[in-house]
Amino acid sequence: MRIIIFGPPGAGKGTQAKLISEEYDIIPLSTGEIFRSAIKNETKLGKEVKAILDAGELVPDEKVVGLVEEELQDSKYDDGYILDGFPRTVTQAEAFDSILEKNGQTLTAFLQLIVPEEELVNRILSRGEGRSDDTKEGIKKRLSVYKEETEPVLEHYRKKGAVQEIDGVGSINEIFTRITDTLSP
Repeated sequence: MRIIIFGPPGAGKGTQAKLISEEYDIIPLSTGEIFRSAIKNETKLGKEVKAILDAGELVPDEKVVGLVEEELQDSKYDDGYILDGFPRTVTQAEAFDSILEKNGQTLTAFLQLIVPEEELVNRILSRGEGRSDDTKEGIKKRLSVYKEETEPVLEHYRKKGAVQEIDGVGSINEIFTRITDTLSP
């Protein structure tokens, strides 16, 4: 299975990706986790990414695509994976489509978690990740960037007939059940 889990910041992508990974024995690939690790370890990439994120911006497409393409060459992804936080732009989506095509693969599912904005803000404020932009104003800016730069990815995959909408409100288990019902043949 090759799955993209999609939605705005705070939608629960990481939580659900972990559950999907366990249920279907596929590896989660989170660009956010890769970036957070690089920031924590103060690598060159980590310092670059931290400056970009602190400004409330998105990491440039070529940096993200290169990272994902390099990571997917690892044989541990041969049986499938779930992408969390990628693709975030249409350019990244087109590059990912090319990666799949080059590898003779197809996307199994594009899962869109739908959550109202007020709920997103509350979730981010309550989870306490400690990001410098975890303020109401910072979150609103991240959601604005998401709407402007990331939401068009949805249309890209909608044109391909790949989008499956999931109600992202409720308990973690309720949302996960909706996802497994969607993924069941």
